[in-house]
Amino acid sequence: LELKRMSVSKDYRGQGISKALCGEVLRFARARGFGAVVLSTSMVQVAAQQLYEGQGFRKVAASSPSLLAAVLCFQIYRYRCDLPGRA
Repeated sequence: LELKRMSVSKDYRGQGISKALCGEVLRFARARGFGAVVLSTSMVQVAAQQLYEGQGFRKVAASSPSLLAAVLCFQIYRYRCDLPGRA
């Protein structure tokens, strides 16, 4: 299962909403028999990286989306959370 484009409005950040949403995605995936959840985020989204790592995701890859991004040393990180004990 791929988690794409999760975002919480700036007015509501810092209230645990992202953590709750991420937890719900993991429960949803586990209940439906998925073996893992994957996602991508950029190197500048440090708070997102901390959230995902705190939820059990691990960084599995890093890549530059374009030649310009490579020159600027900009990377996209790929994360994966394996779901042991799936239904």
